[in-house]
Amino acid sequence: MTEKNWKEIPIGGTIVEPGTSTEYKTGSWRAYKPIWNEDKCTNCFLCFTFCPEPAILVKDGKITGIDYDFCKGCGICAKVCPDKVQAIEMVPEF
Repeated sequence: MTEKNWKEIPIGGTIVEPGTSTEYKTGSWRAYKPIWNEDKCTNCFLCFTFCPEPAILVKDGKITGIDYDFCKGCGICAKVCPDKVQAIEMVPEF
C-alpha cells in the first residue's frame, strides 16, 4: 500500500474509512513543529496518548522521536508534556 499525500485527500477533508491516518502524510500543513529532547523525556507517554496522528514514535516501550510526515504541528504534545519536564518545544517550521 502506498501512502497518500494531502493532494489525494477527498474534497472537504472527509475521510469516511476508519484507520486510514497512516495513509495520508499531512506534515506539510504545519507552521510550527515540535522538537523532542530525548534527555529530558521521562517516557510518560502523554504526548503519544494525546497526539491526534501517528506522529509520536515508540519502540521497545520508549518514545524514540517524532514522525514529521504525519505531525500537523498542533502543539498538543508540547502542551501535555509535564511542566517540570518540558521535553517538547514548539518552534517555527520555516
